[in-house]
Amino acid sequence: MVAGYLDILRARHAVRLLVGTLVGRLPNATAAIAIVLFVRAEGGSYSLAGALAAVYGVANAVGQPVLGRLVDLHGQPRVQLPAAVLSALAMAVFAFAGTGTAAPAYLSVGAAGLFTPPLEGGLRALWPSVLPKEDQVHTAYAMDAVAQEVMFTVGPLLVTVCVALWSPMAALLVLNGVGVLGALSVVVSPPSRAWRSAPREAHWLGALRSGGLLALLGAFLFIGMALGSITVASVPYADEHGGDAVYGWLMAALGLGALVGGAVYGARQWAGEPARRLRLLVALLAVCYLPLMLMPGAVAMVLLTVLAGVFLAPCIACAFVLVDLHAPRGTVTEAFSWLVTTFTVGASVGTGLAGPVVEHGGALWGFAVPGAAGFVSLLVLACTGRVLAAPAREAVVAASSENDPNRAVEPRFSSGHQA
Repeated sequence: MVAGYLDILRARHAVRLLVGTLVGRLPNATAAIAIVLFVRAEGGSYSLAGALAAVYGVANAVGQPVLGRLVDLHGQPRVQLPAAVLSALAMAVFAFAGTGTAAPAYLSVGAAGLFTPPLEGGLRALWPSVLPKEDQVHTAYAMDAVAQEVMFTVGPLLVTVCVALWSPMAALLVLNGVGVLGALSVVVSPPSRAWRSAPREAHWLGALRSGGLLALLGAFLFIGMALGSITVASVPYADEHGGDAVYGWLMAALGLGALVGGAVYGARQWAGEPARRLRLLVALLAVCYLPLMLMPGAVAMVLLTVLAGVFLAPCIACAFVLVDLHAPRGTVTEAFSWLVTTFTVGASVGTGLAGPVVEHGGALWGFAVPGAAGFVSLLVLACTGRVLAAPAREAVVAASSENDPNRAVEPRFSSGHQA
């Protein structure tokens, strides 16, 4: 298991790009938790907290594919760093203005989400230029998903530590400042500065003209909804079982479960169609959400939350392979950004839905949402199985690009049916 990951990490620039991307995405990964805790500290309701988190997520969802397309057109440094700075400044405005007046709060949170840089899609576009072999790129996708779960495990704990040592406002400011440093580390690296998109067919839909990609996005909308609803449903549970510390452990446990599952999944190459494998993984994910409704004591609940996260990273890693299969050429960053966007929209819908559900039905009904959303995602995959299993496109190594005056190439792989 370790050997495959070490081969990736030994590649030149791999560690820097991976760590820089994770640090740069820390504000986005912790935004929902930090916003919920900040609103509660300001005396706001669960509905307001959920609504603000949803606004952030929706704005992020709008911004990711737009910024992703700009990256494909103009390169990473010209887009990623300015976006990171603007996002951090907007979140600082929210932190200082508070929630006393609704309009500034919604506007600043929306701006912070809108300008969140598409570092996640950018990293996946860089892997083929850093790693020489196709199987290494697939392993990197799995390692990428695992490493994100480290961030989702550590991130909630960092938020609660900042809140305990200083305040919820300090958590917002510190995490967003650190995120800018992560983005800076990525965009000044040689692979980021040298990367150019492959030539693309001019089309206003961009990556969305792919039917396979649309099917995948439809499924991940509901997976995101499941994850977002857990974020809100866990708050009233934690209030009754130990407070913010328990909440932080529940969120960290979700990431820990995904980390373990992703590490095991990425330890080998999987034969067979990735679309069929994704259906199985999503089915297991949905089943593992159901025990959360038991709501036992804090220790047992943390263990159940670990179980609920086990199949999340494998689902994401498998989805990366499918994105690579179905994305039209020249839209690689945009295609991966659409996956991030759809997942974020789903999470935002989940947080927005779970707030009123929790207020009217309590934590039990809040924990019913992720299981239901998981099974709807499985239904979407079952109905679109033929589209997702369509033959992979041919390998593309661009000889020139309308977006690259230096006529640089973007190495691409034909993924076939190996993940």
